[in-house]
Amino acid sequence: MGTHGRRACPRHVIVGLTFLLACASLAAACGGASGDSPTATPSPPATPMTLKVMEFNIEYGGTTIDFAKVVEAVKAADPDVIGLEEAETNTSRLAKAAGYEYWSNAMQVVSRYPLLEPPDAHGSYLFVQLEPGFCIALSNVHLPSDAPGPTMIRKGKTADQVIAMEDKVRLPYIQTQLEVLPPLVKQGIPVFLLGDFNAPSHLDYTEAVAGTRDYVKYPLEWPVSKAVEAAGFVDSWRAVFPDPLQSLGLTWWAARPQVDGSNPGPNAPQDRIDFIYSAGPAKATAAQLAGEKGGPEVTFAVKPWPSDHRAVMTTFAVTPGPLPVMIAVSPQVATVGDPVTAFYKAAPGGAAAVAVVPVDGAPADALESPAIAVGSAHSGSVEVPTQALDLGKYELLLVGAGNAVQARAPFWVQAPGAKPLLTTDKTAYASGAPMVVTWERAPANRWDWLGVYKATAADPNVDAYLIWQYTGGAGSGTSAGTVAGAMTMDKATVEGSPWPLPTGKYVLYYLLADGYEWVAKTTFRVN
Repeated sequence: MGTHGRRACPRHVIVGLTFLLACASLAAACGGASGDSPTATPSPPATPMTLKVMEFNIEYGGTTIDFAKVVEAVKAADPDVIGLEEAETNTSRLAKAAGYEYWSNAMQVVSRYPLLEPPDAHGSYLFVQLEPGFCIALSNVHLPSDAPGPTMIRKGKTADQVIAMEDKVRLPYIQTQLEVLPPLVKQGIPVFLLGDFNAPSHLDYTEAVAGTRDYVKYPLEWPVSKAVEAAGFVDSWRAVFPDPLQSLGLTWWAARPQVDGSNPGPNAPQDRIDFIYSAGPAKATAAQLAGEKGGPEVTFAVKPWPSDHRAVMTTFAVTPGPLPVMIAVSPQVATVGDPVTAFYKAAPGGAAAVAVVPVDGAPADALESPAIAVGSAHSGSVEVPTQALDLGKYELLLVGAGNAVQARAPFWVQAPGAKPLLTTDKTAYASGAPMVVTWERAPANRWDWLGVYKATAADPNVDAYLIWQYTGGAGSGTSAGTVAGAMTMDKATVEGSPWPLPTGKYVLYYLLADGYEWVAKTTFRVN
């Protein structure tokens, strides 16, 4: 995440927490942390704000054709917030090149506004702070591309067969969002769910549309779009263009230059599979596509177009909701000596201090170095030094009057050059047996993934994976020897992939951010 705090006067007071609480008024007088007025609760905007949200699958890090053209497309459309897919490790690179101050590498989001990643969201969403203390929530998803439904239709599969595949392959990957996002809407927070869904919408496969293309043979209630709509979300493109016969809004495929081995080809089904959904106090007022010159309905044209997806952008009139009481830390994994930044929203009455404690620690356990007075600010940010900390896991506490803990967030301090560690529970497995994988000291990227390859695979970017699974941003780094994340790779988690693995030797890679750059590996065999 790219985040930058502004300093007013000295605020790194290296003293105990009790003294910090006593000196809160002094911290406020000299500016304390960057944040709101310490004496007044911030007020929401008087009128709705204009917010432009873009969804853009840039394809393999945006470097397939020309990364500069990805930057050009973003600058031409000029969105306020961008959800990226296949950004690999180039989220921050795009943000800097296009002139954006904030980014989240973990969630592949770029923004003009501060991004706050609440620890209890576990990578399923983040907050975009549009005004001090007021925000939207944004969830960015990339569903599996296995067994594309339109291709199944073209091959003669029935509606029931297509729906059964969608229920198995894609629908499970959206369930977390459908559970955790609606409660945010009930709190008055506008929520945006966007991404590459790799499936069309039921709003595009209607009776009127059936028969207009050879892979739209019949109306179809696509399970993912139906589930998202049932959860209270509005398809912003269809809110602006309700008639699918008048506006197809096709996002895949885009006519970029030919690329050996990965071009979809002119006969592949074209559909609208990239979406921006909204719920709560947000009204879509305009929708546009960025894509290749001469492409259907393209408003922002770039030549050559750099991705196999067109980008979609919706303009909203948004009334941001109150940011919940929280503290978020960036980065979650820091090299000792490098500071982390704590973003916070305090309970009524404001905050008094941000303190570093051991895991599950109380205010009385606060470490003497560092501890930071923030006055009575309702929201803001502070920079927390780490040079006095031992390697390991810690928590930041947001502390109010009377030593009341308002919120906490974990972070890790690791040695310079520390690398992720990947292990399996065994070195050999019977065919079909589940494999328990653990990883340590890993980055908190939402789309880091584990890939199983044949042992002869020397380059994951060239060789084909056999089975795979996202880490989901779980276990974002630990001190040495502590398990950061664990999951089971078996048939239940890799539907559509070859299973069981045949007898042989294999290599398991930990790969970064929906790409093929690996940072850890281990080997195993199947007997």
